[in-house]
Amino acid sequence: MSDYGVILAHTTSAALRAEKVLKRAGLTVKLIPTPREFSSDCGMAVRFDWAQSALAQEALAAVGVEMAGVYRMR
Repeated sequence: MSDYGVILAHTTSAALRAEKVLKRAGLTVKLIPTPREFSSDCGMAVRFDWAQSALAQEALAAVGVEMAGVYRMR
């Protein structure tokens, strides 16, 4: 099983925006409940392929989507 990344957002609207931006950038993403091991103001997170971590973070930064954290999961 390959590693995946989880992007945490401060708000639900930021998580939805992140999903939209990443899909437009060509990444395969999925909204998931925030994993229990992470504390977040938002109950939603964005899951993506960890191999595309740099691309994901660059795409979000380019449009000003603020992230609460980016984590690698196994």
